[in-house]
Amino acid sequence: MPSTTSSGPSLREISRDAVRARITEVALDLFAEHGFDQVTVDQIAAAAGMSGRTFHRYFPAKEDVVVGEPERWGEFVRDAFAARPDDEPVWDSLRASFEAFIGFLEQDGRVQRGKVAMRILVSTASLRARNLEKHQLWGRMLLPLVAARLPDDDTALRAEIIVQAAFACLDVTFTTWANVDDDTTLSELLERSFTMLQPTT
Repeated sequence: MPSTTSSGPSLREISRDAVRARITEVALDLFAEHGFDQVTVDQIAAAAGMSGRTFHRYFPAKEDVVVGEPERWGEFVRDAFAARPDDEPVWDSLRASFEAFIGFLEQDGRVQRGKVAMRILVSTASLRARNLEKHQLWGRMLLPLVAARLPDDDTALRAEIIVQAAFACLDVTFTTWANVDDDTTLSELLERSFTMLQPTT
């Protein structure tokens, strides 16, 4: 997540992110070549020049190399939503929050790795399950904020439906983007996805 201080991330944070990026690059290359289920943590660690124990300091499990840091990015999206105007339609606020998330990934140079990661994710059952867990975590973070912006009638149900529909748009955006070879951007696909489900009332 971007630092909230004017001084920017600390040297320790920069170093940690650099090591995580190196592990991710090595792991994705191995997954793409051999298949996710055929690659072990020890193989990833050896290829990255570290021990398996060191690997686990950066990633709890090899699934997290592909899925990322659910809590960290969930907080990012939640905070982006909380920063939107109170009178903005909830659907528009959710789209803007996901756009902020995608924008940070694009600025941070993660896009190409992200395309490889998505192709691995959609082809691996355990990763699809972990991605669902990520959505559940993000949902718990977003639902109270979304519910607070809705009318009183059936608030809980409406909030759940809206958030889950937004996640569906996000998933379709990433999976479609991962399987196209043209220059279509994530931001363009996200806008198209959300527009297709734009509430009419």
